[in-house]
Amino acid sequence: MKFPSPVTAAFIAELTGAETAGNLLGTSTGINEIHKVEAGDIVFVDHPKYYDTCLQSAATFILINTKEVTIPAGKTIFVIPEPFEAYQRIVRHFRPVIPQQKPISDTARIGKDTVVMPNVFIGNEVTIGNNCVIHPNVTILDHCTIGDHVVIQAGTVIGSDAFYYNTKKDRDVWFKKMLSCGTVVIEDHVEIGAGCTIDRGVSSETRIGRGTVIDNMVHIGHDTEIGKNCLFAAQVGIAGATTIEDGVTLWGQVGVSKTLTIGANAIVLAQSGVPSSLKGGKTYFGYPAEDASLKRRELVWIKRIPELWKKVME
Repeated sequence: MKFPSPVTAAFIAELTGAETAGNLLGTSTGINEIHKVEAGDIVFVDHPKYYDTCLQSAATFILINTKEVTIPAGKTIFVIPEPFEAYQRIVRHFRPVIPQQKPISDTARIGKDTVVMPNVFIGNEVTIGNNCVIHPNVTILDHCTIGDHVVIQAGTVIGSDAFYYNTKKDRDVWFKKMLSCGTVVIEDHVEIGAGCTIDRGVSSETRIGRGTVIDNMVHIGHDTEIGKNCLFAAQVGIAGATTIEDGVTLWGQVGVSKTLTIGANAIVLAQSGVPSSLKGGKTYFGYPAEDASLKRRELVWIKRIPELWKKVME
């Protein structure tokens, strides 16, 4: 999430109640989680295992629960017992929940010749391009952006919160939700089927590339980047922070794990599971998804096991 204008380290320290060290003259341009940080961003870390990862990341400002670290040149640390709660406080300040009394917000911008059917909800600061069709009971939540010539079928939800939690098992409530302040961006000529759910980024964006077509009942997790001209059949599920490159086809009920990449023009056959990155230009099948031709040969040999066992026992 980018701030409306840069803010000083002193402002962030006062807002969070943190002690500062390092470069106290810098200004921050936004807040992000570690997978998406850029220069000028604030990030939080509360476990020694990840201190160095955050300090050496692109982030300029680090919310941290110790001052016993080496601060890289030009960076600022904000020392506070609960960095996660400080992160939450910043998000609430810059992206508060704004109650909405109308089905379509007065701050939404809807382009020329776009059709919005009955019972559609469009949130604050949403932008929808020209020549779109938004079918009944679609929900488009705050700060999402829809391009031109986009079709969204009935019952789909765009911009639901990220499934992303701070987990600590030494407290009564193990899972504390990390507030979602990111967005969804849907590029031109995209079609999204009925009953789909597309989560917003935790603090960055979930993006659907130009010309991609998505069947019914598909879920796309937070911060996932979908390339151009992809095709996803029904009941595909894609976890967070995943990259799907251009021209990828995922057939029905394919499950894709988090933070991996599927290369351009790959095809994953129905009911396959993808736990790790796949190279482009190949066809995959099974769990774990592997080259489909090899997987089919494996299945042939598996079917022959009873016959082979019988011969061995004779």
